[in-house]
Amino acid sequence: MIKKLLIANRGEIAVRIIRTARRMGIRTVAVYSEIDTSSLHHTLADEAYCIGKSELSETYLNIPALIHIAVSSQCDALHPGYGFLSENPKLVKACNEAGIVFVGPEARVMEVMGNKIQARGFVESIGVPVTRGVSGDTATLLSQADAIGFPVLVKAAGGGGGKGMRIVYDNESLGQALEAASREATNYFADGTVYVEKYLEEPRHIEFQILGDNFGNVVHLFERECTIQRRYQKIIEEAPSPTLTPALRSRMGEAAVAIGKAINYLGAGTIEFLVDKNLDFYFLEMNTRIQVEHPVTELTTGIDIVEEQLLIAAGEPLRLRQENLGQSGHAFECRIYAEDPASDFLPSPGKLSLYHKPEGDFIRVDEAMNYPFQVSSFFDPMIAKLITHGKTREEARYHMLDALLNYGIHGIKTNISYLHAIMQHADFIHNTISTRFCSEHTEALLGHIEKERGKVPVMLPLAAALISKPFDLKGNNMEGKVENSVWQTIGYWRMLMQPELILDGKSYPCLLNNISANEISVEAGGKKTLVRFEDSDDKKQAGIQLDGEPYTVFVSHPEAGKVVVSYNTFIYEVTRHDILPAPTDFIPAARALGESGSNITSPMPGKVIKLAVKAGDEVAKGDLLLVVEAMKMENNIHSPANAKVELVNVAAGDMVDSNITLIHLSVLV
Repeated sequence: MIKKLLIANRGEIAVRIIRTARRMGIRTVAVYSEIDTSSLHHTLADEAYCIGKSELSETYLNIPALIHIAVSSQCDALHPGYGFLSENPKLVKACNEAGIVFVGPEARVMEVMGNKIQARGFVESIGVPVTRGVSGDTATLLSQADAIGFPVLVKAAGGGGGKGMRIVYDNESLGQALEAASREATNYFADGTVYVEKYLEEPRHIEFQILGDNFGNVVHLFERECTIQRRYQKIIEEAPSPTLTPALRSRMGEAAVAIGKAINYLGAGTIEFLVDKNLDFYFLEMNTRIQVEHPVTELTTGIDIVEEQLLIAAGEPLRLRQENLGQSGHAFECRIYAEDPASDFLPSPGKLSLYHKPEGDFIRVDEAMNYPFQVSSFFDPMIAKLITHGKTREEARYHMLDALLNYGIHGIKTNISYLHAIMQHADFIHNTISTRFCSEHTEALLGHIEKERGKVPVMLPLAAALISKPFDLKGNNMEGKVENSVWQTIGYWRMLMQPELILDGKSYPCLLNNISANEISVEAGGKKTLVRFEDSDDKKQAGIQLDGEPYTVFVSHPEAGKVVVSYNTFIYEVTRHDILPAPTDFIPAARALGESGSNITSPMPGKVIKLAVKAGDEVAKGDLLLVVEAMKMENNIHSPANAKVELVNVAAGDMVDSNITLIHLSVLV
């Protein structure tokens, strides 16, 4: 059995491996770059070692450094995860030379299957169908492409992820496409070799998970439908495939196992196929590692694939037999990316101001969030994988829709709204899709998002932004007294309780009136709305009623005067010019003036930096009385009513605390 495991990766897959290894009693060693110092995989592992600064070549792609750490920390095995060096035969050879078990196949397998030209030739030799193709130099590709028949697909021989890939519809465009694909392949994989194969119209992407051991046993864990892709990158996967008939599933499973046995495959791998509209299938490629989308297989088969990987690597025979394997229910996976769909899906790195993942019996979230969490521009923009399971496809889809609605991420742009729109699209629901779904429907999907966003009442984000200390309606004050009014959480409003909010570049002057302990009347845009704030145990969420209609929103305060509100996957940024910055953003309104008037006190210890009145002055409600500075924040204190200044007890420059009466006012009748 493996005793100590080095994980040559980062992020959610590193966390995923650590959790299974820990359950199996295997100690774990993490590596991290300097920008990953606060990462979850770093803190979860039993040991962690810094591998370098930020450059990938110095960190997660640094084979000598990885091997050095593995040896010096006395690891007996190394798990590569996915991406980075997971399919690099040089890492396998380095592990072998150092006496470290590599959790995965032999180097020779990677060398064959890592080159798509060689892989096509290998599987074709054992009778697995491939699409028509041609390889060779540029002159050969140009001269023979016509024989294949356009459209054709130009593909890099090495690598993956859609890099070095172009669809070409005519001979005139082929030369330019070959040059561009080769250049991209050189940049990403240091190998500019490309080839041409027949492009299938309306194809589906179906893959089979296989497991193989050292004793010649190979099984498949059935299929995953990975047809929903954007720029050749999968974004939604599901299992089982709604496309396959039982007979086709059986034939494709047999082909996947045949490939695994023919090459003596060891560990977890994936055979990827294309299926055309006639339900004919063709070998696409093999991934000699665990896949990003493996959770949907785990949820429908009940098998921990990482556990099986570790047992196989330890030399144990495969515990599974094909006749005993089956699928139960249906599962979806949505990849949550830090990207902006409205800006051509540009990456959106940055610091999160709120992170709330959905929870439930039918929900699984694979992520590596740790606070404070910064989405780095150095790595892939995928920040989490959201997986749901149900008895049927429709039930699993319903769970996914609900989970997406309850995924709150502020501080960056994400594709959550885009994923939610896809899951509701009629073609997706009825499975009338192809790998071109996203490119064909992106405009419609983005239009749907904007249309649905427009249905949300403007008052909802405005009302949410009125809470300056969010969602603690019961909140205990500094003296331990229980406050039970929305006015203790709403913050101190200037301008006669007429705050001005900016939403989507438009100004919304609001008139506030107290109705009850947790209700206010808000007049904005010529419409009066009764707003009721519900108390919540979750400080990231708030329940709000607008004229009796309930809503649940996420609210964060990334900076002074800025409030971010999200509802139903839609993000709203609201500017409050009146709000005070945290932690001094809560200044209770002065006590209601009685017959004897009111004592004005400071809401916190600080320094008086300005006096705006003197004894004898008459002030109107909302007039500035003085300014108190605390924690480098200037806090304006205003008159709560029309009044006369009877006494001023402080001068500019005085240090004060919250128990000192600064100014005494009397009511003007």
